[in-house]
Formats: sequence, structure tokens, C-alpha cells
Amino acid sequence: MADLQDHPYVAPAAPLAVGELDDSPSGAEAPAAAEVDIERARVLLAAQLVVDGHNTLAQELDRTLWHDLEHGASSLDTDIPRIRAGGVGAQFWSLHVAPDEAGSTERAVSGTLERIDAVRTLIAACPEALRLALDARQMTEARDCGRIASLLGPVAGTALGDSLGTLRAYHALGVRSVSVAGTRWTAGGLTAFGEEAVREMNRLGVLIDLSGASAATMRRVLEVTKAPVMLSRSAAGALTGHPANVADDVLRLLRANAGVCMVSFAPDQVVREGPATLRDVADHVEHVREVAGPECVGLSGSYGAATDAPHTIGLEDASCYPNLLAELLHRDWQEADIAALTWGNAARVVREAEGVAREAPYGT
Repeated sequence: MADLQDHPYVAPAAPLAVGELDDSPSGAEAPAAAEVDIERARVLLAAQLVVDGHNTLAQELDRTLWHDLEHGASSLDTDIPRIRAGGVGAQFWSLHVAPDEAGSTERAVSGTLERIDAVRTLIAACPEALRLALDARQMTEARDCGRIASLLGPVAGTALGDSLGTLRAYHALGVRSVSVAGTRWTAGGLTAFGEEAVREMNRLGVLIDLSGASAATMRRVLEVTKAPVMLSRSAAGALTGHPANVADDVLRLLRANAGVCMVSFAPDQVVREGPATLRDVADHVEHVREVAGPECVGLSGSYGAATDAPHTIGLEDASCYPNLLAELLHRDWQEADIAALTWGNAARVVREAEGVAREAPYGT
């Protein structure tokens, strides 16, 4: 079972059974089954919040004022009010710079530094809502005092510039996750430098993000790493073929690694064609849980886009996490498994990566 020791869990009151009369003055009948599930989901989220594995809002910060995000940004699918409404207690801020933005290694590095600065500036401007978190303890402390724990990363591996010194500099600025996809040192597996980078991430306590990497790279990273890994935005490749999704054989290796696959809500990752619905996302969550194990699955809203961009029906914005949890409750998920899915598994991976870093002597 996922390690939930850092969560002051309070058991929710039992909901009314279907058809049971409420003892309120109105004497109204209990809500329908779907309404019971959504209410149970909200009660669970009030005690056990969500860690979101991949929020792309940093890419919009140069076009959006911080006070719009704090009070509500109607042009985007995420802002602080909707993050709170969705029961999100922590999120990873993606710092990726798109290839057309980067153009060169130097531009990738400078663009990433600009993203880090923008997110840290936003956090400083919204101290009542956001708090920078550098480790699992700070994640929990932020959540428990009503702040949204903000973890920096993933940074694109291409923005390392093939330099471990750059990796260490990012870590010093607060970055706690690096994607290995699309780099020169992960073509067809891992080069010698790639293996050094994996070991250095282990030593620093930086999570290795495998989303978007080739299957060969994923397998080799899982052979080399001593710390659990994360897939920040991957659905099940067996259900939907997509470059960011993950195959079952890798999910079985993830179980042995004790890492976590944060299942993406992005519509093109959850269906091959036609509109995507939250039931499709629930199918992916259940598939990952079945293959990788209940301790290796989490959630990744992949929010941070314009409201008119394609979205999964029922999960249109960051306030919609209760809808997905209600669907899983309707499928007879136990509350302990919901708690592991939302917070416990991701927090455990962050904590265990820190443990590996504490045990690793410099230069290993």
C-alpha cells in the first residue's frame, strides 16, 4: 500500500444510502447514485487533496497577469480558484520550452530560466494561495496550511545542454523533475552521458520524468536508476497509441521500480478518435493500476491551455477532479486506493527519491 504517513487523514462521514430519507427538515429523498458519488468524492478531497503531475500554465505566464490567475482567468482552463475547487493540493509546474521556441541549446537554457523565474515570481505574488515546495515535507506543510504546493519541473532534458553543471544549477533554483525525452543522450536507450545524468539526478533527488521517451530509453533508465521515476503525463499505450503513452511491459517494470505513472487527461492521449470523456480517462487509470499496481498510479490534468482548446468531456478544467473520482467510486474503488491515487503515491515517490539522494555519496 502507498505510504500515507504524512497525511492527517480524517475519515469522512458516511453518505446516505440510495433511497434513504434525510433527517433534515425537508425530508427529501437521498440523491441519485451519481450524486452520492460526487458528494463522496468532494468529502474525500476535502481530507486528501490531489497532486497534479503536469500543469503547463508556465507557458502562459508571459501573456497572463498574476492577479487574473489569482482571481480567475476566463481565457484559460486553469487558475487558482479552479485549482482549489478541484481539490488540488500540489502540482508540478512544467517548465518545457517548445523546440520552435528554443531553436538552440542556449535558447533552451535561457528560455527555461525565464520559465523558472516566471513561476517563482507568480508564487511570490500569491503567498496566500501558492507555496514553493522543494521536498515531500514541504509539500505536506503547504497543503496542511491551505496553500497549493508548487514543485518546479519537469524541465526538458534538452535544456541541460549536455551539462551536469546545468542540471545542478537548475536543482539549486528549485527544480525537482527533469524529462529525459528527446535528447541526444537518450536516442535508442542511454548514452554514457545519459547514464551519468540519471545517476546525478538520483544523487540530487531530482525526479526522472519518462513521459515521451522511447520504450528503449524507459527500460534503460529503469535499469540504471536507484530512485523511483515518474511519468508526468502518460496514459496507457495498450488503450491508445500516442507518443507520450506507456506500454504494458514498461508499466510492469515501473511496478518493480515503485515509480508512479500520472495518467494524463489530454483527449488525444485517451482516445484514438472521437470525443474523449472522463470514462475514457477512468479506463486508463484502471488499466495502469491493474498492470503497474495500485501504488504506481496518479493523476495529471495537463491543464494550462486556452478554454477553447480540445478538452476531455467532464474534465474541461482544473475544477473537475471530483468528477473523475466520482466515476472511480462508482466503479467500487476503495477510499484508501483513492487516497493513494490522489496524493499518497506521488508524495511517496518524491520522498523516496529524497531518501536515495541522502544515501548517495558525492560522485556516485
